[in-house]
Amino acid sequence: MRQARIGVDIGGTFTDLVLLDSEGRAFFAKVASTPDHPEQAVLTGVAQILETAGLGVGQVVEVLHGTTVGSNTLLQKAGARTGLITTRGFRDVLEIGRVRTPTMFDLSWTKPEPLVARRYRREVDERTTAGGEILKTVDIDQVLEIGRDFVREGIESVAICFLNSYSNGENEAEAARALSEAFPELWVTASVAVLPEIREYERTSTTAVNAYVLPALRSYIERLETGLRDIGVAAPLLVSNSNGGLSAAAIAQEKPVFFISSGRAAGVVGAGRLGTAIDERNLIVFDMGGTTASASLIHDGKLTRTNEYEFRAGISTPSRFIKAGGYLMRVPTIDVAEVGSGAGSIAWLDPGKLLNVGPVSAGAKPGPACYGAGGTSPTVTDANVVLGFLPAELAGGTLTLDVAKARDAVERDVAGPLGLTVEAAATGIREIVNVNMARAIRAVTVERGVDPRDFTLLAFGGSGPVHACDLARSLGIGRVLFPRAPGVFTAMGMLAGSVEHYFLRAFPTLLRKVEAPEIGKVVADLRTDAVAALAREGYPEDRIAFEFELDLRFRGQDSELAVPLGADGFDAGALREAFLESYRGIYGYASRDDVEIVNVRLRARGISAQNLDFAHIEAGQLAPGEAVVGRRPIYFSRDTGWVDTPVIERAALSGEVEGPVVLQSADTTIIVPPGARAGLDPVGNVVVTL
Repeated sequence: MRQARIGVDIGGTFTDLVLLDSEGRAFFAKVASTPDHPEQAVLTGVAQILETAGLGVGQVVEVLHGTTVGSNTLLQKAGARTGLITTRGFRDVLEIGRVRTPTMFDLSWTKPEPLVARRYRREVDERTTAGGEILKTVDIDQVLEIGRDFVREGIESVAICFLNSYSNGENEAEAARALSEAFPELWVTASVAVLPEIREYERTSTTAVNAYVLPALRSYIERLETGLRDIGVAAPLLVSNSNGGLSAAAIAQEKPVFFISSGRAAGVVGAGRLGTAIDERNLIVFDMGGTTASASLIHDGKLTRTNEYEFRAGISTPSRFIKAGGYLMRVPTIDVAEVGSGAGSIAWLDPGKLLNVGPVSAGAKPGPACYGAGGTSPTVTDANVVLGFLPAELAGGTLTLDVAKARDAVERDVAGPLGLTVEAAATGIREIVNVNMARAIRAVTVERGVDPRDFTLLAFGGSGPVHACDLARSLGIGRVLFPRAPGVFTAMGMLAGSVEHYFLRAFPTLLRKVEAPEIGKVVADLRTDAVAALAREGYPEDRIAFEFELDLRFRGQDSELAVPLGADGFDAGALREAFLESYRGIYGYASRDDVEIVNVRLRARGISAQNLDFAHIEAGQLAPGEAVVGRRPIYFSRDTGWVDTPVIERAALSGEVEGPVVLQSADTTIIVPPGARAGLDPVGNVVVTL
């Protein structure tokens, strides 16, 4: 029987769905997001895409989902009222942080408010040594008294993080058990269940974020699972995590901190699989949606990953050099830089009449002015409508754009106050958002010592193809790649992902003093845990890929680098050389000091034959039509003015065409500017040469 897997990505404006059936055909759908109840858009989209594909609900075998509920909860400060219980003397760890600022000389910088107010950060008597010896058992009476205070104060979720619990979690586990049994109405998160790793600030911050977003994400996933069952979809729900892997919904409900960057990581994983299929080993991955734009790097065929991430306003990036500006999460994540610039970003004038764009977005409700859904503020989408970049209808004809309302909004809020024409004001909005988005690309290239001109820009997202060529030109990039159905590519990327589990064991010691059997025992224990976890999801041991790493640093340092533990087993000399090479590549030099181990990590990945293969995908609903379907004037720049531009149906493209030209499809619009050429590669991706 024909079966199907469905990937779902919720954006600020649209919810994207891609269905891959067992015959290798892909179908897609875009529906308006429902911010107040995100699951409603998912359920509507699932019903719509099944009808398009001619399938029934019983033929769905998996639903894969990337959610922005966690990141939106942090962004909007809409999480649970959270309390923290910690070891006496460590109440202010969240406030002290790393004792630094993200920029040295920015006197206007304001420290983020801790997610847990100080009056809800409480101390108890307990003490465990760094070696794991319990000097004082936890005082449960104090824990219960704090719990009673929390309930009276309306606290909903509690984080528990004791000093040195990574080396022995007995005190912490006992406190969590007692609190959960006495107060079942409280959501309780223990740090040993989330991050059993050295460093009290990183562990406390990660645990606090988990507790803060836990009720919102769990409630959402429960509603989604119930909704899917109600419409007859009995297939398991898998959620995309921040590292681009897939995990069971139950894990996302327990450890939401691993899913804060859920959706955007899936797009990078899809880009990596696509790059492998077409032998493109160096890619800058650019994703522009309705609210944010993000960038990541694929270098020599490898995705860039890191083990910590700070969520902050402005630009969020896992950079090793910019820290302390946001809420730290010590979790495996795709190394992505993100800015609050998207198609729905609102253009506004500051008191000095300087034009700004974002980070506030019109979202799906009320949306850009041109949607005619109540929005009145000018957005990037409105500017693109004014300039002719967008067609009269979006999302396959489900949304009609009102050009007059877009012009009115830009005239009233930008052009009029600045004494500009509407076209000049709209051009300014577009230029500013392009500069903002270029920051994200520079953050993962230039700021890491990488020349973007040596890479191909892979652009997707509902709005990425509208801006990608301008961005490439500004950065000196000569080649831009647009995948099939770029407007829903993140959802497609989920279909290319694998089920993953992550395991960690603290192992603080000098590298030169470690014997192979010691590491071998830790590796064996982690492997056993991974086999058991993936067996519960239907993967036998012979279908599991194991990737072990050691966190290494010079003796006395505060941060470390992850170095792969090779298939040949433990070799201290080889590991030291690999660490030194990695260190030199990042910092330009390396010390001769001793190297020490901090942690042993395992990424265990289930190998599935169902994963999407970009080299053999068939677009089920992109039937070729007429080549040239019309023409429309587009205002490319102040120099060109209005240019009469042909519009070609994307599915009908063959051979090479000269810009300017618009490649139109139901999921997005690809803009090929004057002076550029567009053609197809062997698997059907659009390649633009500038």
